[in-house]
Amino acid sequence: MIIQPRTRGFICLTSHPQGAAQNIKNQIEYVKSKGEIANGPKKVLVIGASTGFGIASRISAAFGSGAATIGVFFEKPAAEGKPGTAGWYNSAAFEKEAHEAGLYAKSINGDAFSDEIKQQTIALIKKDLGQVDLVVYSLASPRRTHPKTGVAHASVLKPIQEPFTNKTVDFHTGVISDITIQPVENDEDIANTVAVMGGEDWKFWIEDLKAAGVLADGAKTVAYSYIGPELTYPIYRNGTIGRAKDDLEGTVPAINAILSDLHGVAYVSVNKALVTQSSSAIPVVPLYISLLYKVMKEKGIHEGTIEQMQRLFAERLYTADGKVLLDDKGRIRVDDLEMREDVQAEVAALWEKATTENLAEISDIEGYRNEFFNLFGFNFDGIDYNADTNEVVAVPSIANS
Repeated sequence: MIIQPRTRGFICLTSHPQGAAQNIKNQIEYVKSKGEIANGPKKVLVIGASTGFGIASRISAAFGSGAATIGVFFEKPAAEGKPGTAGWYNSAAFEKEAHEAGLYAKSINGDAFSDEIKQQTIALIKKDLGQVDLVVYSLASPRRTHPKTGVAHASVLKPIQEPFTNKTVDFHTGVISDITIQPVENDEDIANTVAVMGGEDWKFWIEDLKAAGVLADGAKTVAYSYIGPELTYPIYRNGTIGRAKDDLEGTVPAINAILSDLHGVAYVSVNKALVTQSSSAIPVVPLYISLLYKVMKEKGIHEGTIEQMQRLFAERLYTADGKVLLDDKGRIRVDDLEMREDVQAEVAALWEKATTENLAEISDIEGYRNEFFNLFGFNFDGIDYNADTNEVVAVPSIANS
């Protein structure tokens, strides 16, 4: 079929298998160009492995340090006349590239919040790898059915206490407008968001993996967070999502206690603002990112998702001397370049004067738009998007399981 991008708001409803494959190849080539990650992980489980930071983590582990990887994700396979999700095509392309490079790579498609998928993953680790030495937790989902209570929780993206009004942009059209987001109506909204996006499920995974004996001595685990600039605090860090991130970060001591007799350790990495399926959904953030990209590219310090994850692995998690640089709250910071004073000062100045009329000139809205479509396999050079392409692509390990 001929697959063209079809969008609804911040969602792209279609994805292109050849474009997704090119996206994965580009990321692999970047990691390989940076050389081997010394002392890197060798057997890795990535939970939330199909898009964004998750797939970039999987690529960094596999092609940076030759790791065997198991990826867990919840994606829609392709069917005749219906493209699969971008994450499905990403995972298919990753496995193909990994297998061609002689690397072990298998995947599990299902609800990572469920006990069933946890046990299925444990069985696969026992059968094929024995143990894992790194667990990456990179789940992003709007809802979660709690595996113990059966209660379905849905997250909300809202400020707390006060309405929030600020600029936002429709990145498809470049039109800037003001948006007002009403605060949560009750504490239940906050609790539900924490239940979906907080640290409880990460802890459940580590508890189950340890109980099954599939965590290696000295195993590490890392989950991802974001802080960002003050202008996004009301909707992000001080809003419902921020409460969930506080909970995620607050889970580290509990996981460290679980891992202590294995000499293992848990980290939260605070990452840079990037174009992902999740960030595109947050009002205000696309405008901030388009301004940030302009400033960071001009300074020669811009990073995409793969650059962030390769640096996290090579310069933070697996350093030559074994020391991991942490901030005063015990977090890894790879948002250090984004949060530089000079960068934030320039972004803040541009924010004040940004209008629909000058946006193309003072921001990198075109770069934002391009990266958004890249997420779904579109806008890559060398691919004829008017040509027929085979939409039915299998993830090898799932097709053969």
